[in-house]
Amino acid sequence: MPTEHPPAPPVANPFGFAEFYRQNFDAVLGFVTRRTDSVHLAADLTADIFLTALEQADGYDPRRGTPVAWLYGIARNVLAAHFRGSARERRAVSQIAGRRLLDEQDVAAIEARIDAARAARRLAGLHAALSEPLRAVLDLVVVDGLTIREAAQALGVSAATARMRLHRARKAMKSVTPQTDPSLDTLLEAAS
Repeated sequence: MPTEHPPAPPVANPFGFAEFYRQNFDAVLGFVTRRTDSVHLAADLTADIFLTALEQADGYDPRRGTPVAWLYGIARNVLAAHFRGSARERRAVSQIAGRRLLDEQDVAAIEARIDAARAARRLAGLHAALSEPLRAVLDLVVVDGLTIREAAQALGVSAATARMRLHRARKAMKSVTPQTDPSLDTLLEAAS
């Protein structure tokens, strides 16, 4: 004579799941509330348990136990996962405890560094797009701090040629920049 197995959780259709939910809600909520002291957390975890049951209904094996036992297994796993996450969070909080957190000045400084790095990358791209003669005079004047006359001597060109190349380099870099960038303007004005 074949053995009868308990029926699978009736979650194949919404009406079946609704009935399964109504029949087991109080038991699952009681299970959760005995293990947590927060009303909101208990409600959230209970919802998570039933959601997980709905998602895993196809995995129910009646040979392994009743639908209620299966649901309690899910409840234990959901609670264990929650408390593992809470423990990791507490460890992380304890590791930063006593350490200074970022204040508005710190955030502003980080934003300034990000903006400066972005501007530097943009300037590097503009710089790389210049021809070698324009780049050479720009580097000597802006980066190395030489005067136009000293840059001209280093390049073996006249001061007028160096001045013209510097003017073209500044104009080219400004023309590629659609919006005025104060850092670019400041840098290029220093090359005057």
